[in-house]
Amino acid sequence: MKSAASLFAASILASSAADYLREEIPLPPGEVMEIGSIALMPEDRVAVATRRGDIWIVEGAHGQDLNQVRWKKFARNLHEPLGMFWQEGSLWVTQRPEVTRITDTDADGLADRFETICAEWQIKGDYHEYAFGSTPDKEGNIWVVLCLTGSFTSECPWRGWCVRVTPKGEMIPTCPGIRSPGGIGFNPQGDCFYTDNQGVWNGSSSLKWLKPGSFQGNPTGNRWHELAKLPKPPEPADKSRMVTERERFPDLMPPAVIFPHGKVGQSPTAVIADESDGRFGPFTGQMLVGEQTHSQVQRVCLEKVNGLYQGAVFHFLDGFQAGIVPMRLAADGTLFIGGTNRGWASRGSKPFTFERVRWNGTTPFEIHTMSATKAGFDLTFTAPVDPASAANPASYSMDAWTYIYQSEYGSPEVDQAKPVIRKATVSGDGRRVSLEIDGRVRGHVHHLAAPGIKSTTGTALVHAEAWYTLNEIPR
Repeated sequence: MKSAASLFAASILASSAADYLREEIPLPPGEVMEIGSIALMPEDRVAVATRRGDIWIVEGAHGQDLNQVRWKKFARNLHEPLGMFWQEGSLWVTQRPEVTRITDTDADGLADRFETICAEWQIKGDYHEYAFGSTPDKEGNIWVVLCLTGSFTSECPWRGWCVRVTPKGEMIPTCPGIRSPGGIGFNPQGDCFYTDNQGVWNGSSSLKWLKPGSFQGNPTGNRWHELAKLPKPPEPADKSRMVTERERFPDLMPPAVIFPHGKVGQSPTAVIADESDGRFGPFTGQMLVGEQTHSQVQRVCLEKVNGLYQGAVFHFLDGFQAGIVPMRLAADGTLFIGGTNRGWASRGSKPFTFERVRWNGTTPFEIHTMSATKAGFDLTFTAPVDPASAANPASYSMDAWTYIYQSEYGSPEVDQAKPVIRKATVSGDGRRVSLEIDGRVRGHVHHLAAPGIKSTTGTALVHAEAWYTLNEIPR
């Protein structure tokens, strides 16, 4: 079926210095396309699954003329699928009650075989009992994060857990401590991460590392540990601090990167790695995180320090037309984004969208990475900096804070600190600045502002802020 739309919307994304083009892909007329999953298929076809349970396959989404896209409904009557990928001739779908393999056995373009791979977790029927599923890991396992009942309680088995589903359908309980996930994915090293939303035991939303056997911080689902045949997970003290409870419970996994509420979105969602080998710009190897409420894409650089992931989040892309839930980055550097506003308001004014983003080949002047050192932080840039501005400590400022680790909803920013930037040393090529800083605090978010930095051509930074979660100070 060809879309009846004769025009598609395209715009330069407002916060990307004209370096990324956003385009809206026309949708099937009259259909409610609240997209919850995206899968990349052979021959440049793209599958999308809607929250209402339909799967559509679109041709032409990679093409130059988006008025030529063609849609065909592939399957229907699924239960809010929030995870999907193509493998060996089938779509593998994570829906609320199960992982399902869906196949078109007679090649007529319609699904005709539905196989339940795993249905070991349970649902009560609550609105918030989402199940977000990953693409397969290196062993072929699908990782699934299971939202709490109502995002506050765990009223049936495995709510508040991450589980793995093997290719043979075995379910492996992997990590307790989940609250309200919004997406799940892998970094280029193959480690799995998910986004969890601000709420009880989550002072602010964050990106978390699903290290097998770790405790992710919310004790509500601990009651199912006997089913998992695992030791009881920690019961943290209420109104404590994450860094304090980590000393008591080594298995407690702190957020790898905290997204300060309201400052860096409010509802993080999709988690994908940029493995485009430069086809999507200068950020290969970093993570992209969707944001539902603010209709944005954030950028995250991660590093491991003393065995734990930590890193910085930066604003990246803005101006999307609905709240972002799924994202997929194709090998050609096309970023596909699904939007939906049902259940939550968003800055994007449309109830649902399917959009794509492409890099135009020009490099924005940005802080490329922020990494912790013994003395402070190192910053790298996408272009050489002006030495005079970058070597001046007054070009930077920093403040820091943490959150109350508590059973109440969210937390204010507390335990404020004011680290002092003593010295800034610019590398010979102008692409690295080493900051010597007094007063950093382990366990705090460190907010860096660098409005005074210019490139050698006089260009200001597109985004002059970063938020670094300092779980560990390098030894």
